Amino acid sequence: MIDPAIINFFNDKKATWLNKAISTSMTDVDIAEKNQACEELFCFENWLPDAARRAGQLSISTHPCTFSHPSSRKNKNGYVSPVIAKSQQNNDGYLRSGNLLVEYDILGNAAALDVHKFLMLILQDGKTLLQHIKENSDQARSLLAIKSETYESLRSGFLAITQDNNKTITSSKIKQVYFPVDNDYHLLSTLTSSGAIYDLKKRIDTIHFSESTIEAIACKKENRWHPTGYKQLSNLTTISYGGTQKQNISVLNFKNKGKAYLLVSEPPHLVSHNIRFPTLDFFNQSINYYQCSDLFHALHELFIQHKNNWHIRQERDEYYLAIIDRIIERMWLIREIASEQFNPQSSQLNSCQKIWLCDEYQATRDTEDDWLGEITYQLSQFIVNGYENILGQHAFMFSDTEFNHIYQLVCNQQEALR
Repeated sequence: MIDPAIINFFNDKKATWLNKAISTSMTDVDIAEKNQACEELFCFENWLPDAARRAGQLSISTHPCTFSHPSSRKNKNGYVSPVIAKSQQNNDGYLRSGNLLVEYDILGNAAALDVHKFLMLILQDGKTLLQHIKENSDQARSLLAIKSETYESLRSGFLAITQDNNKTITSSKIKQVYFPVDNDYHLLSTLTSSGAIYDLKKRIDTIHFSESTIEAIACKKENRWHPTGYKQLSNLTTISYGGTQKQNISVLNFKNKGKAYLLVSEPPHLVSHNIRFPTLDFFNQSINYYQCSDLFHALHELFIQHKNNWHIRQERDEYYLAIIDRIIERMWLIREIASEQFNPQSSQLNSCQKIWLCDEYQATRDTEDDWLGEITYQLSQFIVNGYENILGQHAFMFSDTEFNHIYQLVCNQQEALR
């Protein structure tokens, strides 16, 4: 019994031929003659031997040379050897032929492409007709059992699409690379994996033009919710192969109308971080004394007046509080980037500063106070050391009483530090 896929193939061939052969001005007799000619042309006895002879005009290839140059397939030495990559699959993380399950391509005479379509028919068991012919299956034997040609002759003709002579031929129109090997070199012809580029195109088209994507885009335009949303790939470039003669490049190229996509391959744009999460110490890396130098100088101007009254002390405390505010502002900036930049494996921050700055310690920050005492002391120390560092030899030495006063001011701001 003939497989339905084969029956449909021949029915389509007949319908296409008759559509071109019959015109409205023909008589019934003429139409009957055309129908008879069509039946004779596409009967197995006539079409199969012709198709078997034409199969040798086609070659299966994974990396067609015509993608490098449309005229590269033939030169003075004969036809360029079709390449069928048989690389082994390996989970090595590389994008290479052995790790890709993509469709094979076909090179050759565009007039013989119907033979390729015939051999690639998928039968009811899920195998292609070409696989059946290779395996000598009963179905292949039944189909190719005709009177006008022997089975072996037909089988050999159809299998010519997968065979090549032992002579390796390349073309000067293909890009050549000289690769050194010991004291010699190998001449490599760099070729395009057409199956890979058109499988990529198929996936991108699915992302952009699937029913789900179209529905999601419509929902967006109408400001309606969609359960899955959609994706868009930007900065795509379309490349064309073959111009107006797409079929002369390959079968896959013809099926895809000669168009493929190129993804952006430029290096990533690195975002410059104006604010960096500290790795050792907040008070050394995230804020420095010079960021508060105006306040330290203002404090010094106050100290050299050698006055001690309520107004002077009030103004002094305002400068101390202004420094504390600047540190708190910096604290919030660091917390904003903590989730992106904090690396627990490489960080050498002490535990108190981790609790103070990192979101993952927020529960501890809100419920415990031990860390807060240490941060309060470090902040107070920053004010004292900052003043002495900025003013240098002109600085007044802080007494223990003055340090304790600064510490108390910071304690009063502890909730702002939490």
